[in-house]
Parts: sequence; structure tokens; C-alpha cells
Amino acid sequence: MPQAMPSPEAASLVTLYVHVRVLLGMIVGLGLTHLLRNFANIIENPRRRRVYWVHLLWALSVFVYLIHFWWWEFRLSHLVAWSFNLYLFVTLYALLLYLLCALVFSDSAAEYRDYREYFYARRHWFFGLLALVYAVDFADTWIKGPEYFHQFGPEYLVRNGAYIVLSLVAIATRNPWYHGIFVVAGLLHQLSWITRQFETL
Repeated sequence: MPQAMPSPEAASLVTLYVHVRVLLGMIVGLGLTHLLRNFANIIENPRRRRVYWVHLLWALSVFVYLIHFWWWEFRLSHLVAWSFNLYLFVTLYALLLYLLCALVFSDSAAEYRDYREYFYARRHWFFGLLALVYAVDFADTWIKGPEYFHQFGPEYLVRNGAYIVLSLVAIATRNPWYHGIFVVAGLLHQLSWITRQFETL
């Protein structure tokens, strides 16, 4: 049985979103390039600056978040009617993720003895921005429609709320046990969440 042709309106939305994704792709590409370049520098020059496993796991977590963002934003191609305000919002969301990449690996790290010292010195900015990203994610998910928002159930609300609260606590404490448990638990749940909710679109 032949498939129905998409309506002109639907085709127009998809075409418009391809245009939007060009800019989003540039931002995501810059973030991934920044992370990969710094990962490569660590591998090539392991003795230049002592690494810190908590910092490395947060860098990996940001990498996974960026890949996930590019994957799930595809749903905007057919779930929303585009406007400049929506375009601006999604672009700013992508820019926040790029800033996370820039903060987790910054040129100013050279001013510190090692990545451990850098991580704790800059944790206020990193975790403040991380809390903001998860708050913005609420709005991004709602944009796709109330039905889409509620399909994730209470776990989504608990997940984002927990990330926001735990990030605010991470701003206030330098306790290495707290930061270690936070990044390990957060990364494991992040991978589980993607596998369970976003394996296919």
C-alpha cells in the first residue's frame, strides 16, 4: 500500500527545521571539538597536568549530554510550529551546553597545579550552569507538547529536580566523596535514561 504524501505544511516545518539544525549543528560541533581536543591533549601529554577522575567523568558526562541533545532535538522537526522566539530559545539552550564544555576544559586550567585544583576552584560556575541547563530542559521538553512532557512520568521531574538540587549542593561543598558519588551516579543514570527513553525516536 503506497504511503501518503506529507502535507505541504508538514513538509515546510521539516524544511524549516533543517535550516535551524544547521546552526544547532555548528554549536554542538564546536562543543564536541573542544572536548575531544582536550581529551586528546590529556592522552598525548599525560604528565603536563595531573588529571582528576571526577573532573574527567564530568567532562564525559557533558560529552554524552551534548550527543543526547543533538539526538532528542530531532523531535522538534515535527512536533512544533516554529517562531523566532522558539528558535532563539533552542539556540540559547545549545549555547548553554557549549558553555558547559568551555568551563569543564578552560584555558585558565593552566593557572592551576592540576585538574583537581581547577575543578574545585571553578565548581561554582560549572555547577551553577549545570543547574540552569536542567531547569531550561523543563521548558524545552514542555515545548514539544504537554503529552510529550507527561509521557516520561514522575521520573523526569525527580531526575531534573535532583540534578538541580545536587548541583546547588556541589557549589557549596568541596567534599571529594560527595563529588565522586554525584558524578558516578549521575553518569550511570544519564546512560540508563538515554537507553530507556531515547533509544529510538
